[in-house]
Amino acid sequence: MKILMVCLGNICRSPMAQGIMESKLKDFDLDDWHVDSAGTSGWHDGERPDQRAIKTSQINNVDISNQYSRKLTLDDLDEYDVIFAMDSSNYQDILGLCQKDYQKAKVHLLLNFKFPGRNMGVPDPYYDGTFGKVYDLLDEAMDDIIKRLIVM
Repeated sequence: MKILMVCLGNICRSPMAQGIMESKLKDFDLDDWHVDSAGTSGWHDGERPDQRAIKTSQINNVDISNQYSRKLTLDDLDEYDVIFAMDSSNYQDILGLCQKDYQKAKVHLLLNFKFPGRNMGVPDPYYDGTFGKVYDLLDEAMDDIIKRLIVM
């Protein structure tokens, strides 16, 4: 299973989601699964995650300090089995890149796996500094995501 987490700049939400998911995959003994992250904007290509995201993750024993931001590519739409958008804006941007229906079928709002049909977005902590709250929300969602993906 190959999973891609996507937010706008790939420096806050999606790196934390990647790190949390990687940590949980070890707990579930799913070593053959792969997780990566990307951004729809490419504004921060080559940069490490926001220091606040790194610190919040470290407090929770998750290391995201070696990740680098990158922009979502057309190849990603074929390479990954599941693509999680952090909010509806990113979701629409990803769908806008899709050229085939099977690619569109891979794209999901991340929190719909925890709160089905509610179309909730993961808040962006970049401006308001709510990194702890966002981390906790992502952490809670990952168990539900893994359980649902195992049966897919």
